[in-house]
Amino acid sequence: MNDRHVALISAFYDALGRADYAAMERCYHPEVSFGDPIFQEVEGRDRVMRMWRLQLGVRNGLKSEYRDVTADGRSGTAHWTARYTFSSTGREVVNEIDALFRFEDGLIVRHHDEFDFKRWSKMALGRPHGLLFGWTPMWRKTIRDRATQQLDEFRPS
Repeated sequence: MNDRHVALISAFYDALGRADYAAMERCYHPEVSFGDPIFQEVEGRDRVMRMWRLQLGVRNGLKSEYRDVTADGRSGTAHWTARYTFSSTGREVVNEIDALFRFEDGLIVRHHDEFDFKRWSKMALGRPHGLLFGWTPMWRKTIRDRATQQLDEFRPS
């Protein structure tokens, strides 16, 4: 167990819970990459932080909790729960997420979140889209393309 890396993961999630972008950014290596089932791959600290600003903007009232943080000298894991209202639909979402981390120079250089896309789709989008299409590759591509376009066009104030 690497207490310094456990503390780094905890600091990241504490900052996420406060929407403290500066504190979140301090946890990331300049060459960080982020991936999840929606955004897939986002490269570089500036773009990853822009992604977080975008996500927190469309997740009205995000409340996050984390647990089961483990880490060694090279990698770490955590489980976190994101509770929010999805702004596009006004639907309540409770997303259970498993996170994987890799460290370099005492910072997070790789952050990957994994969650059940079909379950998320049903909660965020509702019927019929989430229920009927949430599992199809075409629907996933539509959601991913929309997220990438929003990220490319997003300019934080």
